[in-house]
Amino acid sequence: MRFLSAFFSSIFLLSLFVACESAGKKNVSHTKVIADSEFDNHSYSNIRKIRTKHLHLDLDVNFEKKKIYGVARHEMENFGADTAIFDIKGLEIQKITLGKTIEKETDFLIGQWDKDSVLGQPLLVKITPKTKYINIYYQTTEKTEAIDWLSPELTTGKIHPYMYTQGQAILTRSWIPLQDSPANRLTYSAKVSVPKDLMALMSAENPTEKNADGVYEFEMKQAIPCYLIALAVGNLTYRKLGPSCGVYSEPEMIYSCVNEFVDLPKMIDAAEKLYGKYQWEQYDLIVLPYSFPFGGMENPRLTFVNPTLLVGDRSLVSVIAHELAHSWSGNLVTNASWDDFWLNEGFTVYFENRIMESLYGKEIADMLALIEFQELQVDLKEIAASDHPEDTKLKLKLAGRNPDDGMTDIAYVKGAFFLKTIEKTVGREKMDIFLKAYFKKYAFQTITTEKFVTFLNTQLLQPNKLSFNSNEWIYKEGIPNNCIKIVSPRFEAAQQLADRFAAGEDIFKKEIKWLKIKGRKRKKKLIIQLTRDKYVAQEWQAFVRRLPTTIDPELMRKLDANLHFKTWENAEVRTEWFTLGIRSGYLEIRPNMERFLLKVGRRKYLSPIYSELAKTPENLAWAKSVFEKAKGNYHFVSRSSIQRILYKK
Repeated sequence: MRFLSAFFSSIFLLSLFVACESAGKKNVSHTKVIADSEFDNHSYSNIRKIRTKHLHLDLDVNFEKKKIYGVARHEMENFGADTAIFDIKGLEIQKITLGKTIEKETDFLIGQWDKDSVLGQPLLVKITPKTKYINIYYQTTEKTEAIDWLSPELTTGKIHPYMYTQGQAILTRSWIPLQDSPANRLTYSAKVSVPKDLMALMSAENPTEKNADGVYEFEMKQAIPCYLIALAVGNLTYRKLGPSCGVYSEPEMIYSCVNEFVDLPKMIDAAEKLYGKYQWEQYDLIVLPYSFPFGGMENPRLTFVNPTLLVGDRSLVSVIAHELAHSWSGNLVTNASWDDFWLNEGFTVYFENRIMESLYGKEIADMLALIEFQELQVDLKEIAASDHPEDTKLKLKLAGRNPDDGMTDIAYVKGAFFLKTIEKTVGREKMDIFLKAYFKKYAFQTITTEKFVTFLNTQLLQPNKLSFNSNEWIYKEGIPNNCIKIVSPRFEAAQQLADRFAAGEDIFKKEIKWLKIKGRKRKKKLIIQLTRDKYVAQEWQAFVRRLPTTIDPELMRKLDANLHFKTWENAEVRTEWFTLGIRSGYLEIRPNMERFLLKVGRRKYLSPIYSELAKTPENLAWAKSVFEKAKGNYHFVSRSSIQRILYKK
């Protein structure tokens, strides 16, 4: 893999780019390009010399050819540069012009593709120090990784095709040529043409009904980082949930969505009471097809959501609280680079937990935090034994690596527990005042870890004359000894129930009680038996995790007969159950597990199941056969992750 630091360490000469790949490029042998000495390790762009301040997109979405034909019109802030550098990956660049109303073609050059690199290629455009407008004519290709093109059979309705984009961390460059660094925030607008029977939506101001001509116009007035530019096109309908929020989905699932997310207005109210007014005007959800690789993606004004959240009992709505919290941490205040990713996610998990506590009580919030902390313990062990044990630090050094390597529970959960521990030290009232000031001061800006540490010290710790081991949390591996300990009686009761079952107790034994009916001589017979509805999903998740690493398949049959874990719509519990079943040789789960793997594309669920299957030759062979059938149903993000698990690539 070519390291970007070496790539930019000296003057670019044309000889570096002899192996150009796109047709139609002009001769630029006279041009020398001097790269910026300070840059994002995951972007070729020279944003300190010239940066996009507004982007307008003219897009034609062609489902038949599975391509987007587009023009990316960049309005630049130019600090005297004679070359503008953009990021591209898997795009075909047709021509580049300069000017707003009168366009004139200019020379451009595409850097050599490094087949081992995740960064794509630099696109170098010849300009003048006074150039303000750059127009890039392009089309996507089969190498575009951000877009998922879905045939009708992969949708709920089975009639219309569907497409959506997923840009985080550095995939936006594969469907738009731009300066793909979170350090640069920009506004954007778009005009998008789609088939007339479909609706287009973006992370911007959106329509609520289809247009007769299939042409949609969008505007995002607030400046955002590029990874939050998003597009979805499908047979969609909209339902309002509150004064400034609602949900889009295919018509066939809209009522399930409304039922599941009915508390969204209360979530927004709880969030605003904690850390200030929501600054994006509208907050809508779009429930995508099952291939979407994440539980949710915080695209501003339009959070993308996985339909696995539609359980029917609202047991997974913490994901919505998480994505809503991103409207402050991540979208409003953004990590300056992917090395600082914990600033996005650690703050968001902390904030999510506070929203859940406000709406559903401390018991539920504590159980959710404990489940996450258990997952953190697993990640800590795996990362410590990997080639990069240093990745258990909050502040990472990901130069020369895929930024997805940093998207672990370290950023999410260690980051959140760092903030929880600070809260315990200073008190909740002072912590909330501090965080509200943080979001206000850095609103619509990017921030580094170092800048946050300075703000923490000067605004919270020093004024209160407190000493706190921030550097140990941020720059050292593992979890410091002063980490807050959360205790949950309900969580512990679920674990004790699992211990009793594993020890041989019949926890499903019927108990008969006779209750005297008031005013009568008769008694009422009451049969008491453990059923799944006696506990919430998080308690059952704690129960399954507490069972022995392997368990007699007969005991698993008994649990399934009474609790129906293998068919439960709650994918969190189901994933735990499937992985336990794989380890225990409980072969009866295979048909249900195969249906699950063929349907669901969320990486959080796929990775542990495929990883467990990959541990024995027989299971690995079966997993590969299932993956070959399922991979067309997965987005690139999930598909590439599972390929690495099964084929060790």
